[in-house]
Amino acid sequence: MADHREVAYTTADGNDYVAHEQTYEGFIKLVKYGTASVALIVILMAIFLT
Repeated sequence: MADHREVAYTTADGNDYVAHEQTYEGFIKLVKYGTASVALIVILMAIFLT
C-alpha cells in the first residue's frame, strides 16, 4: 500500500510560497473589485433604466 505519512506538497521541490501568496492576493483583489464593479453597474442600471 502507499505510504501516506508525508504530505506531498510539503516535500516537493520548487514550491514558491511567496509567488503563491502574491497570486492569491491578486486573485482576491480581482474578485473583490470585480464584484464591486458589477454591483455598481447593476445599481446604475436600476437608477437610469427605470
